[in-house]
Amino acid sequence: MADTMQGLRRTCYCGEVTLEMGEVVVGGFTQRVRDKGSLIFIDLRDRTGIVQLVFDETTDKSVFEKAESVRSEYVLLAKGKVRARESVNNDIKTGGVEIMVTELRILSKAQTPPFEIVNNSKTNEELRLKYRSLDLRREPLQKNIMMRHEIAKAAREYFYKNGFIEIETPMMIKSTPEGARDYIVPSRIHNGKFYALPQSPQMYKQLLMISGMDRYIQLARCFRDEDLRADRQPEFTQIDLEMSFVDVEDILEMMEGFVKYLYKTVLNVDIPTPLPRLTYNEAMERYGSDKPDTRFGMEITDISDVVKDCGFSVFKDAIANGGSVRGIVAKGAAAKLTRKEIDKQTEFVRGIGAKGLAYIRWVDDAPNCSFAKFMGEGELEAILKALGCEKGDVALIVADKNKVTLPVLGALRLKIAKQLDIIPEGWNFLWITEFPFFEYDEESGEWLAMHHPFTMPLDECIPYLDTDKEKVRAKCYDLVLNGIELSSGSIRITDPDLQQHMFEMLGMSDEEIAAKFGFLVDAYKYGAPPHGGAGIGLDRLSMLMCGCDSLRDVTAFPKVQNASELMSEAPSTVSEEQLKELGIAIVNSEDDKGSAE
Repeated sequence: MADTMQGLRRTCYCGEVTLEMGEVVVGGFTQRVRDKGSLIFIDLRDRTGIVQLVFDETTDKSVFEKAESVRSEYVLLAKGKVRARESVNNDIKTGGVEIMVTELRILSKAQTPPFEIVNNSKTNEELRLKYRSLDLRREPLQKNIMMRHEIAKAAREYFYKNGFIEIETPMMIKSTPEGARDYIVPSRIHNGKFYALPQSPQMYKQLLMISGMDRYIQLARCFRDEDLRADRQPEFTQIDLEMSFVDVEDILEMMEGFVKYLYKTVLNVDIPTPLPRLTYNEAMERYGSDKPDTRFGMEITDISDVVKDCGFSVFKDAIANGGSVRGIVAKGAAAKLTRKEIDKQTEFVRGIGAKGLAYIRWVDDAPNCSFAKFMGEGELEAILKALGCEKGDVALIVADKNKVTLPVLGALRLKIAKQLDIIPEGWNFLWITEFPFFEYDEESGEWLAMHHPFTMPLDECIPYLDTDKEKVRAKCYDLVLNGIELSSGSIRITDPDLQQHMFEMLGMSDEEIAAKFGFLVDAYKYGAPPHGGAGIGLDRLSMLMCGCDSLRDVTAFPKVQNASELMSEAPSTVSEEQLKELGIAIVNSEDDKGSAE
């Protein structure tokens, strides 16, 4: 039988024991046992750290014998007097003290765990996720989860101080178009009908502004049925906010205040504000990305004017077809970017849409140029000058339509920078503003909306909605941190006539508008203050602030690549009785990737 806690209560955490405390009671998991015969050391671990328990010849015989039986991960409660350690361990907070145990309770014995609970575990992630409750005992993950808690706490503190009201919105909602697939929930009562899990609380927070709530905040759970990657989970948490009687500047200022407060509170780091800004067009022209990492240079240079009349048909044809010729320069990289390495980069850009990659590698006195034989007198020199390419550098050039050259060079820029290890540490916050309102689809020959249908165009762009869609920019904004999109938001349309026009431009019939957005459209008829908002990804923010590479490292019970949760084995089958109640039948076996009807 295991011992009980009766008559003994924990007085402090393991990692907080100090010499001044005198007698203490601590509880935790056994990290390590060192039995030296007449002397036993037990490292006891809880979420705050480790403290050393000591048992020797002065220890009561029954307590000593109990200590001899302790094994890894046993749950203990120990009472004793704190004393100074003879051999100080500077690697832990309590390395200068130890507890001379007078009373020991073994509250729970443990089988040998499937992997050792150590900080730098070499165990493969799949096994650790299968036994996630054990994996979460490791200090790095516990620190990450606690850091995430501190971030959430700071968010609430900041927005509460600024007059925001925390309001919960429904988790089972009407399915509406939001950009990704919905997770749907069948209704037993309304047979044949379904709820959706929210991709965001978008419409509800707009309704709250119409309701006069003025400033709303929620740490909202959101769900998107989309393919996973390191910085994406099917369910995630968003620091969701909305404000009334505001325009873009008001929201950016509020968000910047949050960033400053958060980093000072949690990391004691001063983030200078106002944060730098780039328009979408500036970001694409200079960095080839709408979420650029600007901690390093290697900016894209347009050399179209320099090469438009050169003898190289690849360059000339790209320009003649409405495209451009652009390049990046890796300074001082000629030794590392060998011809073999450049061939690998060529394969990389071909894999993401480019036809090829021209290069200039300047190692010796004369540069080695892949297209030199097509160059006339002085043309190569003009290209080098335009690019700012010097001896020791490598220039990489792509010629195609802008929708290819810019994102391809943006991806190549980041890949090369990582390979050369030239990205400095730091917190690179950046606003991206004035996104295009429409995107041209070459297959259909139509202009498609890039944002949800409630996004407000810039005031000066409204006249172009029907005449020149390419000129229309949106009142929306993204917050980028170290090249990762952290937040997205916009000012909303509040004019019912403009909103109706926007729906019509998206090709929606009156019946479709009523079916999908009728409740919101009706609400707008009774007066709506100007409002806007944003959603900040708590998971991504935590991942970056913890210095992690994956959302799984800051999520207690994450999903893996195929959206399953290995520990509980979700998703799983349900009984025929449950399906019958819902009016659902499985038409194929799971192995055949069957569906329900």
